[in-house]
Amino acid sequence: MDEIDALRRMRTALAEEESPERLNMRTDWRAARWADVPERPRRGLKVPLLSTAAATAVAAGAVTVVALQPDDGAPPAPGAGGPELQGNVLLVAATNAQKAPTGRYWHTKTVMGDIYGVGKSAAHHYKVDSRQAREEWIAPNGAGRQTNIELTDVPLTAQDRQKWQAAGSPAWVRIPNPDGDAPALLDMSQASGSSGWRPFPERFYGMTAGQLAQLPTQPKALKDVLLNLKGHWHAVSSDDEKKEPIRALQGQERVRALSDVAGGLLSIAPAPPKVRAAVFRLLADIPGVKAEGRATDPLGRAGAVVSLPLKTTTPLGLHTAPEQLGTYKRQFIVDPAKGRLLAIRDLVATPPHGSRELPPGDDGQPRELKAKDMPDRFHKPGEMAAYQVFEIAEWTDADPPS
Repeated sequence: MDEIDALRRMRTALAEEESPERLNMRTDWRAARWADVPERPRRGLKVPLLSTAAATAVAAGAVTVVALQPDDGAPPAPGAGGPELQGNVLLVAATNAQKAPTGRYWHTKTVMGDIYGVGKSAAHHYKVDSRQAREEWIAPNGAGRQTNIELTDVPLTAQDRQKWQAAGSPAWVRIPNPDGDAPALLDMSQASGSSGWRPFPERFYGMTAGQLAQLPTQPKALKDVLLNLKGHWHAVSSDDEKKEPIRALQGQERVRALSDVAGGLLSIAPAPPKVRAAVFRLLADIPGVKAEGRATDPLGRAGAVVSLPLKTTTPLGLHTAPEQLGTYKRQFIVDPAKGRLLAIRDLVATPPHGSRELPPGDDGQPRELKAKDMPDRFHKPGEMAAYQVFEIAEWTDADPPS
C-alpha cells in the first residue's frame, strides 16, 4: 500500500474515486520541491463517505496522540522578544546548533496542520485545524523507516471550540472544496491512528545521507552547493517543465527555494550539527530575513519568530500557487538557546479574493476557482493558514521501534 492509499484509507472510505488529475496534483506536489525527501503528505478533501471500515482497519495499529495547543496564528507583537533578540537570533541558534550531540540514528516527528474556515460568513464561522503527523528514523547508512499518523481534527482556538460546541459539536463539518466537484467534509471524531512502519527513500533533495554529512560547514560554501540542487522550484510550474538548479532562479523565487531547502535541512534531513549551524548562518545572510519578536508554536513551545522576505510562499493546503487566490507570508519559529527550528508557519498576507480560470477538467468542461471556495476565505491578514511543527528532531543512540 503506497502513502496516498494509506492516508486515504486511514481517513475515510471515498464515495467516489478521485480523478487522475486530482491525484496527480497531490502526488506531484509531494515530489515537486523536495525531490526524494519524504515530504508533507497532503490529504485530499473528504467527500461524503459510505463507511468507515477502511479507516478502522488501518487505525487498528499503534495509536499516537499529540496534544496541540495552537495559538490564533496572529503575528507577534513588535519588540516582544526575549534577551536572545538583542543579537542575531539565527547566529545565536547557529552557535548552539553546532554543540548538539550526535548519535546512531536521526529521529524526527513532525506535526502538520491546515486551517479551514467552517461556516457561511466571516461573521459566523470557526476555524478547524486539520492535522496529521509523521515519524521517521534514519540509520547512518541512510536507510529509513517512516510511519504516518492521522490526528483528530480540532477547533483551532478555545473560541473556535465554543462556536463548534454551540453548533452541536458535529462529528463532520462541511468545508469549501476548491475543486467544486463534491461537498467536502472534515472528520472531527476520527481517533488518531498510525499507518504502520515502512521503508522510505533515503535521498534528500537528491542527496544521500552520506552526501549530507559531507556538506560544507561554512555558509558561503554551503550556499554554493545548494544553489546547484536541481528541482521544480517555480511556484507556478508547467507539466513539461524540466528540473533546473536553484542558481537559475532570481529574486523571491531563489529565496523561496533556498528557504525550502534550509527548512528541510534544519528539520527532517539527517544533517550533522555543524551543517545545521551553517544553514542558520546562511539564512542570516539572506537580505530581508528578520526577527519579529516571540511566539509559541502549535505545541505551545516558545521561540523567536524569523520572517522570510516573501509575499507569497510555496504551496499551502491541497493546492499549488496557481490555485491560490491570496498571498502568504512564511515564518520560522526558532529556539536559539537549543539551536533548533521548532516550526514553520504560513500566515495570510492578502486573503483570497476574486476568481481565476483553471484548465478544463477531465470531462473537458471549463473550471473556475472562486474565493468563496477557498479554505482560508474568512482568514484575516496575519492569521495562520498552515504549519509544520517539529516535535522531535534529534540524533539519538536509542533503538528505533521494531
